[in-house]
Amino acid sequence: MADISKVIEVPALAVLTRQGAREDQFFVIIDGTATVKLSARKRVRLGPGDFFGEMSLLDGEPRSATVRAETDLRLLVIDRPHFWELLREVPELTQRMLVTLSRRVRELEKGLNA
Repeated sequence: MADISKVIEVPALAVLTRQGAREDQFFVIIDGTATVKLSARKRVRLGPGDFFGEMSLLDGEPRSATVRAETDLRLLVIDRPHFWELLREVPELTQRMLVTLSRRVRELEKGLNA
């Protein structure tokens, strides 16, 4: 994994991804917390072990949300070509990603039906 990723540190309040942007990185939070802004009213907090940026790498579409560092962060960053390599080599991550994506869809559906 060390060969296909890099660890970066970012300060609190830094914007990591911007909704609508075309970017090619997948992030895993090592330390700290981040906020995902899905809409004007909907925000989700992420912490160590959580990940983001996978949707754009999976479907090639622009980012679906803005993610901002809530605290200082240490992140594992993987670019698009290495992302696919990672999914092939670590099936447990692929499984976790599918479960996470399913949960996100269910949450969105609950919000639409409320």
